[in-house]
Amino acid sequence: MSQTTTVALVQMNAGVGAGDNLAEIEKRVAEARRAGAVYVLTPEMSVVFAKDRAGLQAAAEPWEGNRAMARLAGIARDNGVFLHIGSLAIALEDGRFANRSVLFDPQGGIVSRYDKIHLFDAEIDGANAYRESATYAGGDTAVTADIEPFVLGISICYDLRFPALYRTLAEAGAQVIAVPSAFTVPTGEAHWHVLLRARAIETGCFVLAAAQGGRHENGRATYGHSLIVSPWGKVIAEADGAEPGLVVAALDLDAVAEARQRVPALANARFFRAGAPQSGSTLKTQAGN
Repeated sequence: MSQTTTVALVQMNAGVGAGDNLAEIEKRVAEARRAGAVYVLTPEMSVVFAKDRAGLQAAAEPWEGNRAMARLAGIARDNGVFLHIGSLAIALEDGRFANRSVLFDPQGGIVSRYDKIHLFDAEIDGANAYRESATYAGGDTAVTADIEPFVLGISICYDLRFPALYRTLAEAGAQVIAVPSAFTVPTGEAHWHVLLRARAIETGCFVLAAAQGGRHENGRATYGHSLIVSPWGKVIAEADGAEPGLVVAALDLDAVAEARQRVPALANARFFRAGAPQSGSTLKTQAGN
């Protein structure tokens, strides 16, 4: 008998104020529960999608005594679901912020948390330098959580471009990997589907990608297209464009073992080093020349 579980992704058009965003999450989680979901994932920056650092300073709260977290715990408890907040900004003592993913259990307790590891620091031709590390402190630990009936691996947005993290999560037992995101429209059109499908194929995991979508109050435009990918790399559910809404699908967890048996890339991996031949060595042809 196959083992199935129903999951849901919330696609949002988050604004700069926590109140409206929390109300939207509460509404969508209730919809997801009525649809039979036991796990619900929201996008990156679900609680406040600030315009700039000043906006973050005005809205983000520390971990202890965080009012948004208290309300989210209540939403998880009231609906009896694993509620996975893709990320929210947490104020740190050094003046920076953590881009933190938080997983609540059906009783409202915190199962796990993960701070985004990879931060986008880039010099872009024709544009100003972008330094995410000036505002955020990156994490340093890959995180999995056993939430029964599956083991969940956690990542956030830009992490998607670093396959070693996903292999680490799979080797740690993950069967399902969350990728809450706020992809821009140009990068989404170019890379969103292919990267998510690649991470699923490489790891033999289901990949769940809840996304921000549309033109936001902070002036940004995000790609949307929240989607669920099977361990074989097939998109099995997807939001139609960038409008807010819900994506619901039943996962056949037996597909994880099946994909890994058909293509045992995790089991067949070998460790190697990069380098040139040792100094002084010579290469000879079969003819001895």
